[in-house]
Amino acid sequence: MNTHRNKILKFLKQKKVITSSELARYLKISWNTAEKYLLELIIENSIIRIKKEGVNLWMLK
Repeated sequence: MNTHRNKILKFLKQKKVITSSELARYLKISWNTAEKYLLELIIENSIIRIKKEGVNLWMLK
């Protein structure tokens, strides 16, 4: 997770706001795995989730 964590945070710094699907494509992993990684970052208090019209948007805190 640590290498993925760094890649995710770097990707968020570049894009500002991402979806789980965008992250999954970027890391070449499944949507479920991307969602799991993002939820772990929420627990670490590194990112926040915004629910908008049925889509989760993720951004740095």
